[in-house]
Amino acid sequence: MGPYTYMVLRIDGEYAILQRTDIQEDDTILVARALLPEDTGEGDKLLWENLTYTLLP
Repeated sequence: MGPYTYMVLRIDGEYAILQRTDIQEDDTILVARALLPEDTGEGDKLLWENLTYTLLP
């Protein structure tokens, strides 16, 4: 599965709202912050591959 790239649109308490950037899609997903790298913030780009999120430079 993957890889997929996401943008962190918003941090809302214990959850982050992500939007895919590798395809044209308006849908967003809600992900528990515990699944994301510790220093993830709004506007960061993430790579999802093999059930793991990684921050992109």
